[in-house]
Amino acid sequence: MLVGMSAPSAETGTPALGLRARKKAQTRQNISNTATRLFLDRGYDNVTIAEIAQAAEVAKMTVTNYFPRKEDLVLDIHDAFVAGPATAVRERQPGESALAALRRAYLAAVAAKDAVLAGFSGPDFAALITGSPALVARLREFHEDRERHLFQVLAEETGSTADDFAARIAAALLSGVHRVLFEEVLRRTVAGEPNEAIAASLAERVAAAFDTLEPALGDYAVRTN
Repeated sequence: MLVGMSAPSAETGTPALGLRARKKAQTRQNISNTATRLFLDRGYDNVTIAEIAQAAEVAKMTVTNYFPRKEDLVLDIHDAFVAGPATAVRERQPGESALAALRRAYLAAVAAKDAVLAGFSGPDFAALITGSPALVARLREFHEDRERHLFQVLAEETGSTADDFAARIAAALLSGVHRVLFEEVLRRTVAGEPNEAIAASLAERVAAAFDTLEPALGDYAVRTN
């Protein structure tokens, strides 16, 4: 999945990347773009790393240095995907529970038709992912990593131990809702529904999903200050 990697602008106050870092970012993006184009044209399983390297005009080792796993040439979103729910919990407002923060963040992602957090990716890309067992398995690993990260943050935010059972259950339930909704977006996208229609119809399902968890988690991890 293509992720923008442009240098920060002067308006943000963030220092721009140096020349070496920009060239590395451009090389990485070129490889990702080239791989995605080949995968969409010929199918994930029908394209080799060597062919990607040749089309991107880089060495095969360069491809594997940037992308040690072939699946991540497509799913180039791991860090952002894993961090999303945990960040929403860390940044929740005073008086807001983890559940309420995640509901709010997910509804915002749906409204924005976010590819990383909500799965809006376009029919060709969604079909590429769901049509490859290797990519489906890698995406499942992403979901598992996201659950583990959310558990760690919930334990920290509630002052619990690293093996707290309540935090583990909460993370599993909250991550499960995200996974089901993400898969629903992919399913509808592959079926040919436009993003606008998916986003409009998904709001009711999001409400139902989070409402289901309200009795158990409505008062869990409420920020006190």
